[in-house]
Amino acid sequence: MTKQELYQKACALPLLPGVYIIRNKQQEIIYIGKAKRLRTRVSQYFREGVPHDAKVTQMIRNAFEFDVIVTTSEFEALVLEASQIKTHMPKYNILLKDDKGYSYVRISKGPWSRVTAALQKEEDGAEYLGPYTSGFAVREMVETANIAFKLPTCNRKFPQDFRKGRPCLNAHIGRCMAVCTGKIKQEQYQEAVNGAVRMIRLGKAEILKSLRQRMEEAAERLDFEKAALLRDQIAAIEKVMPGQRVVTEDEKEQDVIAFAGAAGGVCAAILRFRQGKLSDKKEFLFKDTLNIDTLREEFLPRYYLSGGEIPPKVIAVDAPLPDQELLCEALTQARGSKVKLYTPERGDNARLVQMAYVNAVERLARENSRSGIDKAGRLLDETAHLLGLKEAPHIIESYDISNWGDGTSVGGMIVFENGKPKKSGYRKFKIRSVLGTDDYGSMAEVLTRRVQEYEKGTSGQFGEKPDLILLDGGKGQVSVVKRVLQGTPLQDVPLFGMVKDDKHRTRAIVTAQGEEIAISMHKGVFGFITSIQDEVHRFSIQYQRQSQKKKSYASSLTQIAGVGPATAKALLNHFRSVGAVRQATIEELQQVKGLSKKVAQNIWEEFHPADEQE
Repeated sequence: MTKQELYQKACALPLLPGVYIIRNKQQEIIYIGKAKRLRTRVSQYFREGVPHDAKVTQMIRNAFEFDVIVTTSEFEALVLEASQIKTHMPKYNILLKDDKGYSYVRISKGPWSRVTAALQKEEDGAEYLGPYTSGFAVREMVETANIAFKLPTCNRKFPQDFRKGRPCLNAHIGRCMAVCTGKIKQEQYQEAVNGAVRMIRLGKAEILKSLRQRMEEAAERLDFEKAALLRDQIAAIEKVMPGQRVVTEDEKEQDVIAFAGAAGGVCAAILRFRQGKLSDKKEFLFKDTLNIDTLREEFLPRYYLSGGEIPPKVIAVDAPLPDQELLCEALTQARGSKVKLYTPERGDNARLVQMAYVNAVERLARENSRSGIDKAGRLLDETAHLLGLKEAPHIIESYDISNWGDGTSVGGMIVFENGKPKKSGYRKFKIRSVLGTDDYGSMAEVLTRRVQEYEKGTSGQFGEKPDLILLDGGKGQVSVVKRVLQGTPLQDVPLFGMVKDDKHRTRAIVTAQGEEIAISMHKGVFGFITSIQDEVHRFSIQYQRQSQKKKSYASSLTQIAGVGPATAKALLNHFRSVGAVRQATIEELQQVKGLSKKVAQNIWEEFHPADEQE
């Protein structure tokens, strides 16, 4: 059937809930979906002019016919869709293959062996522990064991790199025994490696019991050096005893899910908490779609209702789903007890959702770096998510006001394009309408003039519409500028303020509603916003100082007979500096427009006193 024929068939479907099954010319099922209203949902695939992402476009191109199964409720459609997808595994439904296979703990061969995590077992002579199903757990075990026994994790090779450089930071903070110094005996090192391996095999409780017994034995035979080493190892293990960076107060089992999108696709990150501790992390990459909302709607039923995962008691997701109540009912049925599915807006669980999002962003960044996409895109995506923007802000304008003790003020505007400073877009503003020191009024004047330039169709930076405006200031500045932009072509541009702490460091972002968004826990965004705030402050201060310097030079010229403010300004515009005026001849001075021979003579004589002329 042609696309037009499929559309006409879809228009004849009932406005009832159900499941639709799309096949190709070979009668293979290529996609299965559910709908509240079959006619509305199916017809949109084949209607001309409706935009679709790459995956759906390819599916439509291969579609030849479709069937539907009408159900008595939306809940039945949801459950039927999950079972049909599990049975047929259609090509264009999402395939839930995470980034993990089995993982191993690898103990390299040789006298100075290393303990590392490995994704696969190789025939390289090394010893492998495993396999383990959770790569996250393996990395946690290896890191904890290396810290506890102060084993090196750097890239240096021993004994080749003995005494070839200073010990690294880990040695200075007590996390490494500094093998690179050449002062550690090979027997002592191997004993630490054996201890780390025993800890991984037996667990922390057993290794602590063994180490305490050996420490007491060493002390009894007066081997105090050995006893002290064992004591330090025990202390190190106890220090990392929780083996867990993220612990929730609620010990109920829960999953935390967030999605992130970038040029390379979409990533779903799942943090699995069991008994209040982060027990595993899973990531799923989808490179054929950029529609996060559609993917989220399809992903959760597919992940939990396909029989592979038993739903936990609580599922926190980064955004509500269209059929959330129905999905919650289906999850409860699959688990056999009540499941809570919700989107936390504040508190610890909201923080964990943000943590899942950061993991998704980081995974996309790693993938994109392999594809040649720079990390600036990752920062812009993360900034957009944190500020609640629909898209990454590729053009960011930032404004600051700088004033001097005499009541004069100037404004600075800087531009970041694709995450990097665009110096050609920087602009300076001399405050004209505001008397005295008034940051609010000065900021309002600057943005008013910015809007006027845009409305006039000015070429260059003023002719571009920014994706984000950041003000160096808090609630007051944001409120004033919000009123300025109201009713203008820039009123829909997201507007935020950048707030500093009492040490003049970026602390938070202020929304147009006056609410604060903490950014200190988001390392990438924090550094990015701080760099913008520092740059706009530097630029405006520099302009202020230049203005003051020029003004002081002009005032020194006005002390000369016949030179007023206008003439002083003309001289500086012509010669660019007082030094150049000093070096000019009378004939060169007369070239300044409006300057008489007598005034030129006065200026020359001011800089060339009679005693110098003799």
